Amino acid sequence: MGQWRATSIQMRGRRAVDAVGHAAAQQVIADNTAQLISHIRAACASDLRPDLVVFPEFALQGPPLDMPVAEWITLACGPIPGPLTAPLQALAEELGIFIAGNMFEADPAWPGRYFNSSFLIDRSGAVILVYKRVNTAAFPSPHDFMDDYLRVTPQEQVFPVADTELGRLCLIPCAEINVPEVARAYMIQGAEVILHPTNSKYTAMQEATKLARAAENMMYLVSANVAGPIGFSPDNSEMGGRSHIIDYRGETIALREEADESVAVSAIIDIAALRRDRRADTGIYNPLIRSRFEMYRSYYGTASFYPPNQFLAQPMADTSETAAAMAASVTAMEAAHVLQPTDHAN
Repeated sequence: MGQWRATSIQMRGRRAVDAVGHAAAQQVIADNTAQLISHIRAACASDLRPDLVVFPEFALQGPPLDMPVAEWITLACGPIPGPLTAPLQALAEELGIFIAGNMFEADPAWPGRYFNSSFLIDRSGAVILVYKRVNTAAFPSPHDFMDDYLRVTPQEQVFPVADTELGRLCLIPCAEINVPEVARAYMIQGAEVILHPTNSKYTAMQEATKLARAAENMMYLVSANVAGPIGFSPDNSEMGGRSHIIDYRGETIALREEADESVAVSAIIDIAALRRDRRADTGIYNPLIRSRFEMYRSYYGTASFYPPNQFLAQPMADTSETAAAMAASVTAMEAAHVLQPTDHAN
């Protein structure tokens, strides 16, 4: 295993939800895809030709905003692999590169539901990894019907890791990087590189957690953010930018502060060095080989806050239906003294 190059594709993306009618929405998706392909070709034609590229969350379809679930599925979603990934699969095979990114998936195995899914295409054009995001702000999640999902999904596919010629790769989209358990689950399965498609404004928290997830798990992190306004900015005033590549010590090796379209965030990933240093007994500077996971298991065993299986019998129809689950989570956290009850008298 030698060194290889990763590049973050920082690009603008239009929202399909803003289009009037199905045909117009599909044209938005086609235009976004063509733009993405143009950026990837530019990266591969540069002096810093990548072996792997990551493109932003929402880059193809934009977010659904408040659109009801069934309407969004019809308007913009598709299977993985499928017609929406096919142009990228053909491009990966043509250029001989890996392509990682994100889209809203309508999986035929789960009718009536969509997922904020991230995927990885290998050099042959095959989709080799699909991760259905678990921790979502308002979108449907496998946690909403956890019992059924886990009954048919092998454990290694809940938080999947792809064992490739580049190393062991995983995907964490956008603000899910703020949830340490996700990256930890990947590290425990041997993941070495986090691919992070995101669509987010600057926050100190998310910038800090990118560094933390890389350093605490001794993994590289390749983060690609949207250019221009983020998908959730109603008036297009909140900007993206800050695509970022971080090494397994938490050191920045590539960063672009500006929110312009760019393929300049590019860096060498040295898997051989990571594997060597993961084995080195450096005391507190190696957070892996001295970790004592047994001490934490009982605490996690008692942690049950956001209720699972909220949409087990019937898929979510509208994101507003998550309000009851949020209320239940607050109540459970109050009972566990994580949150303090509000004193309404004051």
